[in-house]
Amino acid sequence: MKIIRHLTPAGPAWAALQPDGTARAIAGDILADFRVTDAVVVPGKRLAPLQPANLLCIGLNYRKHAAESKSEPPAHPVLFIKNTASVQHPGDPIEIPQKLASTRVDYECELAVVIGRRCKNATKANALDFVLGYTCANDVSARDWQRDGGGGQWCQGKSFDTFCPLGPVLVTKDEIPNPNDLRIKTVLNGEVMQDWTTSDMIFDVPALIEFLSASKTLLPGTVILTGTPHGVGFARKPPVWLKVGDTVSVDIEKIGSLTNPVINEPV
Repeated sequence: MKIIRHLTPAGPAWAALQPDGTARAIAGDILADFRVTDAVVVPGKRLAPLQPANLLCIGLNYRKHAAESKSEPPAHPVLFIKNTASVQHPGDPIEIPQKLASTRVDYECELAVVIGRRCKNATKANALDFVLGYTCANDVSARDWQRDGGGGQWCQGKSFDTFCPLGPVLVTKDEIPNPNDLRIKTVLNGEVMQDWTTSDMIFDVPALIEFLSASKTLLPGTVILTGTPHGVGFARKPPVWLKVGDTVSVDIEKIGSLTNPVINEPV
């Protein structure tokens, strides 16, 4: 099932896209009990598929990206957290920070995993049982704040408003039986910058869920960003940074394309 969240006169609502291109209203909460109704709806403005309970992110999780970062493959998943207020909707702009100014804003295409029910101490064997579905994410990163902002502030450099576009749909896990067999890429102004496969993850999706849920609880609505493949802007020669007027898309096989323009933060 492909689930969208959209704006209605009554507020945000979910709907299920149908094979014929129509959409049917969803009753209930996708993180609890819900059902697809017979009511056909005309979707309003497309929103991020959900407002995450938490945004847990994994760094250096693709072999070739670790290599281009001149880092050894980690022994355990490298965890950092993004501010949940950094979520941005499909089609809405990524804002280059002006108050805490950044001149090195980077793109990162990522597969996002949405946890659908309370999860603690999962095993690799049952980890996918806790997954509701998958969506596209762009882990936008201010590399100057991430690397040089004092103490290596990964969370600071990745938590600015609009720095986590999500969407355009949430695809339920039944349509993606193997999340580590998907083509993933970033397209910047029509040029392919990243183009690889989720099979290159050092820690696959079940291993990440096992690790992240060990001795701690993943709440329903937790979104896990699973890392980015090689080809990021900072590793290019010369580096490529997002700038005003750019358009950046994250494309993931079986999910779709998440596209956002780039502007300066209004101040």
